[in-house]
Amino acid sequence: MKKTPDFALARKKMVQEQLVARGIKDKRVLDAMMKVPRHLFMEEGLWHQAYGDFPLPIGQGQTISQPYIVALMTEALQLTGNDKVLEIGTGSGYQAAILAELTTHVFSIERIGSMASKARKTLDELGYANVLIRVSDGTLGWQEEAPFAGIIVTAGAPAIPPTLVEQLEVGGRLVIPVGNEYSQILLKVVKQDKGYKEKDLGGVRFVKLIGDHGWKAEW
Repeated sequence: MKKTPDFALARKKMVQEQLVARGIKDKRVLDAMMKVPRHLFMEEGLWHQAYGDFPLPIGQGQTISQPYIVALMTEALQLTGNDKVLEIGTGSGYQAAILAELTTHVFSIERIGSMASKARKTLDELGYANVLIRVSDGTLGWQEEAPFAGIIVTAGAPAIPPTLVEQLEVGGRLVIPVGNEYSQILLKVVKQDKGYKEKDLGGVRFVKLIGDHGWKAEW
């Protein structure tokens, strides 16, 4: 008989060895990562790898990010509990669930309809009613709900989309990978009264951000 993995223990090990050990300090982020069942956001055949220190495929050429990167990007948003947050690239829904543990209003945009539907189903099963998902071009943002305290982009862009900066409130944070299609720099962009300032959070590699202010679709 096959033994069922102890997922709670695996999450605890992930948080201690991958996040705390690498400098993630925000207790609320660590608690969210400890709580959300990451394995449920991927196919059952990958559950035994769900808490590993690497990204995993979720279909349609997309991936669920390495846990450390999820935590790093989330911590950089500096959420306080009642922020309005926009996520570009719903993917599996895992990042949205982490955000939903940290704030009351999460808006998420996914361009692939079938992926959005699957994420919605998982989030509903786990009770995350405070996440709204739209199928659209994420590079255009969600104008009706702007301004946002935080915007997180889970795909690599060739440049910072001006539309997303526009939809930030003053003092709001945009966390986005920017670079070429093979490697990017993770940037934290803080909107100011005039313009914005950037902080380099390190090198990353994400799938391409497709859209009017991103890469052009190949299909």
